[in-house]
Amino acid sequence: MAIRILKTTLLLALGYGTLLPGRILAQGEGPGTVGTLAGPGRPAGTVQPIDLDVYIEGPNGAPFEGASMVTITRLNGQFYSQATAKTGYLKLSGVPQTEYNVQVVAPGFAEVTKHIDAQAPGTTLVKVTLQLQPATEGEDATPVTELATLSPKAQQEIGKAFEALGSKSTTRVQSHLETAYRLAPTNAEVQYLYGVYWLQMKERTQAKGSWTKAIELSPQHYRALISLSQALLDEGKADEALVYLERAIQVEPSSWRAYALSADAYFRKGNTDEAVKAAESALELGRGQAAIVQRYLAAALAKRGEKDKAVSVLQAYLRDHRADTAAKNQLEKLQSPEVQGAKTPADASSEELRQAGTLQVVTTLPLPADWLPADTDKRVPAVEPGAACSLDDVVKRAGQRIQEFIVNVDRFVATESWNHETINKWGLESASEKRRYDYLVSIKELKPGLFDVQEYRKGGGPSSDFPDGVESRGLPALVLIFHPNIVGNFDLSCEGLARKNGVPAWQVHFRQRADRPNNLRAYKVGINGSSYPVSVKGRAWVAADSYQIVSLETDLVSPIPEIRLAAEHTFIEYGPVSFRDRKVEMWLPQSAEVYCDWRGRRFHRRHSFSKYLLFSVDDKQTISAPKAAAEIPSKSSSEPVGPNP
Repeated sequence: MAIRILKTTLLLALGYGTLLPGRILAQGEGPGTVGTLAGPGRPAGTVQPIDLDVYIEGPNGAPFEGASMVTITRLNGQFYSQATAKTGYLKLSGVPQTEYNVQVVAPGFAEVTKHIDAQAPGTTLVKVTLQLQPATEGEDATPVTELATLSPKAQQEIGKAFEALGSKSTTRVQSHLETAYRLAPTNAEVQYLYGVYWLQMKERTQAKGSWTKAIELSPQHYRALISLSQALLDEGKADEALVYLERAIQVEPSSWRAYALSADAYFRKGNTDEAVKAAESALELGRGQAAIVQRYLAAALAKRGEKDKAVSVLQAYLRDHRADTAAKNQLEKLQSPEVQGAKTPADASSEELRQAGTLQVVTTLPLPADWLPADTDKRVPAVEPGAACSLDDVVKRAGQRIQEFIVNVDRFVATESWNHETINKWGLESASEKRRYDYLVSIKELKPGLFDVQEYRKGGGPSSDFPDGVESRGLPALVLIFHPNIVGNFDLSCEGLARKNGVPAWQVHFRQRADRPNNLRAYKVGINGSSYPVSVKGRAWVAADSYQIVSLETDLVSPIPEIRLAAEHTFIEYGPVSFRDRKVEMWLPQSAEVYCDWRGRRFHRRHSFSKYLLFSVDDKQTISAPKAAAEIPSKSSSEPVGPNP
């Protein structure tokens, strides 16, 4: 990525200019090396490396059975090693003696970090244990589209109301909400927050009234739908709750909470088949966060006559939730013998689930500053259990596809559409702008491992007039991370087999190595100014059948304080583009999203690409006629990509 700054103008380019061949630097230490130790009270000298045993536990204290990513850094922030732990254990050998931070990230759980001192005299083995806890859920974020229409003053008052709600300062909440209501009396989010306020004050009737008003103002207000459904279930009104839950599922199809509440509602109605379906959907979507739904699934299975399966579900739940005495009682009653004239074990075991508030899923209240996607190391997407991944094979085959890409294309053009959103300090969209460009990309391999990547845009205004003064470049070049001459500059790990856009794909994590050259991306200040290399980390999803790059996501390894670059997140989706005359199919960007926080200025930009044309260049460097793309498939996310009418 390159940045050029003229006055207050920022030119943001990803993977700009010439990519130099990889080479090994003499600086830094890699895994398995013998380091030189010098610190307070310890003379410099060569010391023997140690073995490091990392143990990962679940919330219940038992070994964590899923896959988790372990990242080890030195105290100065320098990256040391990263690997995937399975069945709750990871062993690293040949670790230089010093102090480290050990970080563990697993799907559905919050990041956990622990400091270790691995430099005690005579130490040969260090053991560290980290315990995972469930993570908060992203679907509870503030509906920014609702708030973005408000005046800055109203947004500020709502932001302060959020802060006061989090601190349970009811006096401050009421003051800020009253001001926000005067400024925006018909805003649904104000009504929703009033409902949360009334619930804190234990005024349930008024809370329901506020949520009902919020839904009247904004029929797709997800959190109001969920909150009102929960309140109705607590009153035993399952039929009324289901009406709102069906609407919530339509608004947020990936919402585990809506399915969890639906399982409760159907169970109360005695519709065990639908309760089982809803509970299974909630568990699939919510994973660790939806664990309590296993109790509803067990109860519904028991009522349906599948007692053995219900017992198995409850036993599995209790292995991870040993402190849940209500679940223990539920299991004991379910396993009790039949007594003539008494309640059946299935009925007796489910009584506690019918009490108000058993399924506590009223949405949390994060501050509305969550405009930036979670860092790739703080959230590990789920993978299929038991799928063996050969990292060397995946990297080799993906590299072959990148080499084919370089051979098949000299340059191509496309129609590129931008949707640019400026984000204010509350994390809300404050302005938006749309642009369209004729976009040309030239990629040349000057010699093995030496690439020249050039990009040109025409239309949409002069280059000095890009939205927020920022131009994004280099999206097609990021896949060169997997080129055989560049991939050695990154630490890689295969996390398993996932599904991306409906395609089975190997999920590969990458991170720029500190001891290798960083010549793929840089930020440039001014047209003739200094360049700042940017280390990136992220994930790529490599199709399991074709080994093409399906998706790619990157973050900064660390901020760049010299140019006040606090954050940058990029997500690109690729798809096959066929060119009839050349009889060649290439995987090219279909869409891309870029988030940036530079000098306090934030933006979110979405790129869409269509109308691809391919140019070929002969040995005399003359450009032949463009070859039209035969087909540009629609991408599976929110915006289809294809030839413009």
